[in-house]
Formats: sequence, C-alpha cells, structure tokens
Amino acid sequence: MMTTVAFAEVPTPVGAFVLAVTETGLAACGWGSRERGSLEWLRERLGLPEVHDSDRTASVVAELNAYFAGELRVFETPVDWRLMSGSRLRVLQALHRVPYGRAVTYGELARLSGSSVPARGIGSIMGSNPIPIVVPCHRVVAGNGLGGFSGGVGVETKRWLLTHEGYLQPTLLDL
Repeated sequence: MMTTVAFAEVPTPVGAFVLAVTETGLAACGWGSRERGSLEWLRERLGLPEVHDSDRTASVVAELNAYFAGELRVFETPVDWRLMSGSRLRVLQALHRVPYGRAVTYGELARLSGSSVPARGIGSIMGSNPIPIVVPCHRVVAGNGLGGFSGGVGVETKRWLLTHEGYLQPTLLDL
C-alpha cells in the first residue's frame, strides 16, 4: 500500500497552523497557511502523494482546537516519526513525554533522552522539530530563561504557549 499525506489548516491564537497526516499519524506541522505556500515545504519534506481526506485529519484538528480552548492536556494523536532518526528521534520522543504545564531545560532533555547530545545540540533539534506543539518544543527552556523559539513569531509564541499551559504566570500584557 502506498503511503499518502492529507493536509489541514487550523486557526489558532498564535497563528494559522498547517498539519500533514499520513496513514500512520501526524508527520509534520507548522505555522503558516495554505494561501501563503506553507504546504510546499511540507510536501517537499515528506515527498508523498497528497490525498484530500478530511476524515484522516479530523481527530488531529479536533485535538488542537481542544488544546487551544484549554480543554486538552494530553495529545492522543499518533505520531509518524518518519522525518527523524538516531539521536534526534530519541530526543524528540523523550520530549513527547514531557507533560502539559511542565518544562525541562536543554540539559535535562539531553539526560532524559539518554543521548550524548550536548545542550547546544538539543537547541538545534528543537529548532528543527517537524511536529511542534504535539511534540512540545516550547516546553524546553534555558537554565537562565525561556531560551529561543523558531515557531510562530518566535519567543513570544513560546511565552504564550507556556502561559496557556500554566507554566508561566500571565503578565499585564496577557490580561
């Protein structure tokens, strides 16, 4: 059986979010919209034929909507890990187990993954995470602050997500 990919777009409080779902599960996602060409990088990266299958994407869309509504804390969405291997895969699978409302430092994630990747390397892996939010790279922080974030509009998106999950307290700007 040939593997295919179906796409969907979810409007969120931190911008439009595009999903790529194979028969196995969520293979990639990221900020952007169909109209702005955000699907192109997903299509190229996956190299799979596209199908229009809203049934395949419906559960992922529903879970993301519930997450952003504050009603979901644990994603049940199956993950298709095809874009990851080796140490990168071990690090992202360890990250996938970091619970809602918690954060780990880059060094802690290196230890949790059992890899020999140094903290700086963990930052690189976070920056290239093909499945943000579901594999929650926003939950990885620097030992002395938030650290970086390449999704959405950068560190402000990370701050919003961590505040949404209750890890950070709202500021006057959030009220």
